[in-house]
Amino acid sequence: MKVGVVYTSTTPELIEDVNREIKKELGNDVEIYAQQDPTILADVREAGYVTQAPAARLIKMFMNAAEEGCDAVLNACSSVGEVADSVQVTAAYIGMPIVRIDEEMCRDAVRKGLKVGVMATLPTTLVPTCNTVNRMARECNKHVEISQCLVENAFGLDQEQFRERMSASAETIAKDVDVIVLAQGSMAYCAKYLSDKFGVPVLASPAYGAAALKAALVKKGVING
Repeated sequence: MKVGVVYTSTTPELIEDVNREIKKELGNDVEIYAQQDPTILADVREAGYVTQAPAARLIKMFMNAAEEGCDAVLNACSSVGEVADSVQVTAAYIGMPIVRIDEEMCRDAVRKGLKVGVMATLPTTLVPTCNTVNRMARECNKHVEISQCLVENAFGLDQEQFRERMSASAETIAKDVDVIVLAQGSMAYCAKYLSDKFGVPVLASPAYGAAALKAALVKKGVING
């Protein structure tokens, strides 16, 4: 079994978390074909939204995964999740499901409460994740209130400094929400710390993405449920 993972930006923590969760769901023998193109996220940040060229480069990476024989591919960047949505018909046609890392996380957030906090270090991730939460709420026939929390000046910080910055930002919304969503997979190592400190569920995407990847492979018939 071979699965693809497409990154537009990575941290050691993100790669470690994604690989661990995939192997937890699919076993240690799974072959992981990883690709990354940091220029995609850089271009999206500069423009403030996903423009033509970075979208095309992302789609090319999906097609690379298909050419390499991947049974399914995980899109690991929430900033460009809507690009993954745009090629789902093609993905179904060629038999390679494209799974968004954040979709089931956002669905579970809606299940857990009607007041959802969304934390991100980039506006270009914050807005698409809020859009996904709203879409999941619509699909669940619920109305949610979203509290946006942009964690500014967090890039380049070490883990301890990043936790402190996340904690200070989370404090501004924690008392007003039922659940907090971490919009970027690279934030996942902070989830338990924040949940324990503020007493609310804090959801991170790598585990949800890996579980959704497994569900796609079960549906495809590659593995048994």
